[in-house]
Parts: sequence; structure tokens; C-alpha cells
Amino acid sequence: MADDNGVGRGLFVGFLAGSIIGSLLGLLYAPKPGKELRGDILDISNDYLNDTEEYIKNAKVKANQLINDGKKKSEELVSDAKVKVDALLEEAEKILETAKLKTDEYVEVGKSKVGDKSEKLKAAIKKGIDSYKEESTEEA
Repeated sequence: MADDNGVGRGLFVGFLAGSIIGSLLGLLYAPKPGKELRGDILDISNDYLNDTEEYIKNAKVKANQLINDGKKKSEELVSDAKVKVDALLEEAEKILETAKLKTDEYVEVGKSKVGDKSEKLKAAIKKGIDSYKEESTEEA
């Protein structure tokens, strides 16, 4: 698209320069008095100046349109990115919550097993102590 603008601009400038030079040469070789010739040159210069101003005005309008289009597209991209980031954050929060729940379950299961083993160990130690006491009293 930038190449199209450059080619179009080059063609316009070339056309404008060629027209000015051709018109001036035509006027210089035309059999007219100097005052009339200067008036014609002034009229043609004013016409080309007006055309150039119109071209510049159109270029500014197109540039503003391109800038506005670019802003709109960038805002859309930012908005889409925000939506995707929010979705990813939600998914990450769900995964984290699931991991916390599973960890809590594993901790509870571990506590239960440790509690059971602890009770069995306490009971075994108590039996061992009771057996020791019984053997000590039988020997005495």
C-alpha cells in the first residue's frame, strides 16, 4: 500500500511539473503581448496552486483516515488481548483451585493414615510396656 502511494505521488508530481513546463513553453511561444502573457501565466500558476492545495488537503484527509483506522484496529487488538488474558487468568485460577482441593484431600488422607498408624503404634507400645511389667512382676 505504501508503494501505491509513492507511485501515485510520483505520477502526480511528474504530471504537475510537466503540465507547468508545457504550459509555460506554450505561452512563451504564443504570439501574445507581454501583459496578456503575464496574466495567462498568473492564471495558470493560480490554477496549479489551487490544484496542489486540493491535493494536499486530500492527502491530509487520507492520512487522518489511516491514523483513525490504525487507532481503531489497535484498540480492537488490545481489547481482544484483554479478553484472552482474562480467559487465561480464569482458567489458571480454576487449575489452581483444583490443585488446592486435591492437595487438601491428600493432606487429609495423609493425616488420617498417620493418625491410624500413630494409634496402632501407641497401642503396640502400651502392650509392650504391659508385657514388660507382667514379665517383671512374674520374675520377682
